[in-house]
Amino acid sequence: MTTPADPLAPLRSRSYLSLLALAAIIGVPVSAAAFGFLALVNKLQGWIFTSLPRALGFHATPVWWPIPLLVMSGVLVALAIRYLPGTGGHSPADGFKAGGAPQPIELPGVVLAALAGLCLGIVLGPEAPLIALGGGLGVCAVRLAKRDAPQRAKVVVASAGSFAAISTLLGSPIIGAFLLMEVSGIGGAAMELVMVPGLLAAGIGSLIFIGLGHWTGLGTFSLALPHLPHFGTPDLAEFGWALVIGTAAAPLGVGIHRLALFLRSHVERRMLLLMPVVGLAVAGLAIAFAEGTGKSTSEVLFSGQNQLGPFILHSAAYTAGALVLLLACKGLAYGLSLSSFRGGPIFPSMFLGAAGGMALSHLPGLPLVPAVAMGIGAMSTVMLRLPLTSALLPALLLSTDGLAVTPLIIVAVVVAYLVSSRLAPAPHPSAQAASDGGDGQAPVPAPRAAPTARSRGHG
Repeated sequence: MTTPADPLAPLRSRSYLSLLALAAIIGVPVSAAAFGFLALVNKLQGWIFTSLPRALGFHATPVWWPIPLLVMSGVLVALAIRYLPGTGGHSPADGFKAGGAPQPIELPGVVLAALAGLCLGIVLGPEAPLIALGGGLGVCAVRLAKRDAPQRAKVVVASAGSFAAISTLLGSPIIGAFLLMEVSGIGGAAMELVMVPGLLAAGIGSLIFIGLGHWTGLGTFSLALPHLPHFGTPDLAEFGWALVIGTAAAPLGVGIHRLALFLRSHVERRMLLLMPVVGLAVAGLAIAFAEGTGKSTSEVLFSGQNQLGPFILHSAAYTAGALVLLLACKGLAYGLSLSSFRGGPIFPSMFLGAAGGMALSHLPGLPLVPAVAMGIGAMSTVMLRLPLTSALLPALLLSTDGLAVTPLIIVAVVVAYLVSSRLAPAPHPSAQAASDGGDGQAPVPAPRAAPTARSRGHG
């Protein structure tokens, strides 16, 4: 009788200790590079949308200002996708799935496509480019350390690079690590092989982010919510609202996703012509919201990462009508951005969920804090298809109130997941086969084709 192999034997090997050391080392430059990327995006956004108009003689940013910027963004991103290796990274319309880290030659295209979209106001976040950047730098580190390294070592270190790159972006290294583990979809011994170096790299990356943020005075670029009114114990009415919010988020999110997939199939055939048109449409939606409410176009533009905290803090300044218009304009702008540009889908979905919860909080029986928490959880679930991460995000962001709100978040997340699964299109056979295939190695967390979308030539 053959003795079964010990699946944890690699964890006790000397080579695995070397991998842990390499993961710890790679966490330092990767997190520094991620910090620099986020700082550059933040500085360029401020300069382009605030300092430049004033330098040109405007007392305030004119309402038409996003039009030339987003048209230019469409041209630049189309050029990066068409002519640089790697097609600028994966299409965010496909969500998050486990896939290979980009090759070093593809990293410039990923970075340039992301900068051209994020800095000029497109409605996407930085998390997907950061995951790709971290994984690609991890591959570079393995090649420099040992050119003939086994595939497993490359996978583990590339994953550690991705962990380090988003270590504090979502408010806690735990959330970032949890996101990547849920994306990878692995378990058992394979999960432990990837998880331990990844957590080590995420912890070191978090320290680097904090240190650089303190040293430069720029902060850590970490998602944070303001001090909200204290929430006590959920009641029966709020559980009823959890059912409503979960059900309402499903058609909204599925509609945005269907819009993105429909437009992508047309845009990618004539990118240089149609992507500037998509950018123009995003600018038009931002201007329509600003003209209709007297608010800033930035409420619709950008990912919502920096705007989410102030938006919730000043919720009393928004009427229910303004919030509904914001949902419509930013939701459409989000779908347009997903269809063509490069970036991450997390922060816009969180912002839309918070806006929807705030709108419903104007109705009886629904306080602001649970409304926002359930909205963020439900909308993130529909757009990301990651229910565990989506439940964890608002619970940890709400800090002391998170424990009290968690039961409501879970109900909203489960309802949103089930209802959206019924509304989503069935998986295409070829995409399902690709999703089920593999070489038995632990996958590197990275965005790639979701099982509900057909793989595209440029996406």
